[in-house]
Amino acid sequence: MKSQVFTPRRGAMAALSLALSIILPAAPGLAAGSVDDAALKDMKQSENWLSYGRNYSMQRYSPLEQINAGNAGKLGLEWSMALPDDRSLLATPLVVDGVMYFTGSWSKTRALDAKTGKLLWEYDPESIKHAGDRLRIMWDSSRGLAYWKGKLVIATIDGRLIGLDAKTGKKLWSTQTFDPKQSLYISGYPTAFRDLVIIGNGGSEFGGGRGFVSAYHIDTGKPAWKFYVVPGNPADGFEDETQAMAAKTWKGEWWKKGGGGQTWNGFTYDPEYDQILIGTGNGGPWNQKARSPGGGDNLFLCSIVALDAKTGKYKWHYQTVPGETWDYNSSMDIVLSDLKLKDGKDSRKVLLHAPKNGFFYVVDRKDGKLLSAEKFAEKVTWASGIDMKTGRPIEREGARYEDGEELIWPSVFGAHNYHAMSFNPKTGLVYIPKTELPSLFKDGKVNVLDWTKPDWKLDLAVDMSLHGDIPKEAGVASLLAWDPVNQKKVWEIPQPSYWNPGTVTTAGNLVFQGRIDGKFAAYDALSGKEVWSVNVGSGISAPPITYSVGGKQYVSLLVGWGGAGVSLGGGSSMAQYGWGYRGQTRQLLTFALDGKAALPDVGKPAFATPIVPADFKPDPAKVERGSALYTSTCVWCHSAGAVSGGYAPDLRASQLFLKKDTLRKVLDGALVKNGMPKYAELTDADLEALQHYVRNQAIVTTQQAKQ
Repeated sequence: MKSQVFTPRRGAMAALSLALSIILPAAPGLAAGSVDDAALKDMKQSENWLSYGRNYSMQRYSPLEQINAGNAGKLGLEWSMALPDDRSLLATPLVVDGVMYFTGSWSKTRALDAKTGKLLWEYDPESIKHAGDRLRIMWDSSRGLAYWKGKLVIATIDGRLIGLDAKTGKKLWSTQTFDPKQSLYISGYPTAFRDLVIIGNGGSEFGGGRGFVSAYHIDTGKPAWKFYVVPGNPADGFEDETQAMAAKTWKGEWWKKGGGGQTWNGFTYDPEYDQILIGTGNGGPWNQKARSPGGGDNLFLCSIVALDAKTGKYKWHYQTVPGETWDYNSSMDIVLSDLKLKDGKDSRKVLLHAPKNGFFYVVDRKDGKLLSAEKFAEKVTWASGIDMKTGRPIEREGARYEDGEELIWPSVFGAHNYHAMSFNPKTGLVYIPKTELPSLFKDGKVNVLDWTKPDWKLDLAVDMSLHGDIPKEAGVASLLAWDPVNQKKVWEIPQPSYWNPGTVTTAGNLVFQGRIDGKFAAYDALSGKEVWSVNVGSGISAPPITYSVGGKQYVSLLVGWGGAGVSLGGGSSMAQYGWGYRGQTRQLLTFALDGKAALPDVGKPAFATPIVPADFKPDPAKVERGSALYTSTCVWCHSAGAVSGGYAPDLRASQLFLKKDTLRKVLDGALVKNGMPKYAELTDADLEALQHYVRNQAIVTTQQAKQ
């Protein structure tokens, strides 16, 4: 493990520090190192950004109002940091006592002076070195970190939780959260509460098995409790009555197929009921016909599950998609609020949830009772509505592609993905990064009853046509202001394409959001009017934050193109913007009123030029075989249809892909240090088939571009 410490300049405060300690002026109202339950429950504290959602509420709302809708036009760059070794930057930085902490690619962690951007220390967990075969299913993504009583906790993509001293970056402990032999990974953020830290994982698409969340003691990294999202083999006995209850909702031998339910994003601690709310994942595999033949609700897939924070014991659940079969997980953020609903009664303690499936839910946090649910997406074809008597969706006949094929809205990327929404208690509105895109589900050629769990390869038990390109006009997006009491749209701002970054809102009547086309903008939170924007020169995937130091408010944003829609989806829908692999230098940008710094030159848009040798003629049989190989081994990073969205090199334009001997060296591990996994088991015939598929895609997409 590598950790570097950068000593700050000498001064009155630095002279008092211990060796290797970094002490900056404490933010008003928060003593250094006192980030605990009291601090994270404090809704009025405004100077710091203490957790992924700023505090326990997960509202991503800041009481700061120095920057407001009236003066936001004066925003300018205050400072920036170039991050040339990073790729995907999805994280929410934290700010504590004048120090900013954030995770970059492969969970490399940095601490900065939040006022000046001066680097204080950095820590490299060397995720690639620890990954082994898990590189096959890993991205470089990290959505954030946790802070608690002077300690940072980071989660690595290869499955470790690591405790760091927040002052020095020194490693305090490290815990492997799952068996390295399992096809699992971590891309989400850890959540700290009650001297514990909780984390989940991903991997349902690769046969990762039973989904679970696990909590650890934050001082030592030792396990505290574990909760399984789906039940295991009945012959082995169930851990408790909750698992026995869940097993009654499954059919067939689901434990041999995987089960799924990996919890890779949404965690919220609710201090008023001392419970941790988890948003659970989709089934593994996606197709229920293979996973649980005969149907069933398949608890606790696609649910919000409340667990006792001390013990991890089940309290209640609400399932958004019983028996899901469309990858409609509920791993999206879970926001806490007190709302006075339309029935006119006293305020209710509720949670707000907008998962992939296109419905916005208001749920009572006390017992999980559904209070209201309406479509927030324009087009939802899998269900017509939610039955308020049962809380269950009213599914459309045929939506489960019973006849082998069905076009369904929203897509597997959701009407809302992990990109954070925010809630402003002053306006009463939720600001949702919404997308509109369909998915075509085809399982007519899949032998679902004989389907077996894959071995470190992508297999969904349904054909999603990932071997074909995703066209430029495939989907649209918008920033949606939603009234959760009346369950209706208040305003909506169109955004380009379908990958739509997260938001933050403030007491200054503002909503900030980045965009796929490189625009970073501020909107009037009541009207949606754009009051400021800047083009940062590269695609944005991360949500912004705001904080203050010494009475001055700042807005910070990580700029680094990446995420599942870019890597797995991608295609021409993403490639059209020119955010190619390592095409632009990644950045951390911080803005303030009257900021005078010049925006950095990050590089021009770069577009792949497919290589089409004049003497090469694709063989149809080899193209078909290569298509299947590409989908199972390559598409996870190199994107649909071999048209890279920018996360990894575009293979159509790769010189390495032209010669079989060079390609063999790559698949034998020549580029592991760059994150390219080994595939030594692929035969020469496999390599030739992949070459024919990629060259054919180069020809097809070149012809389409000329039309």
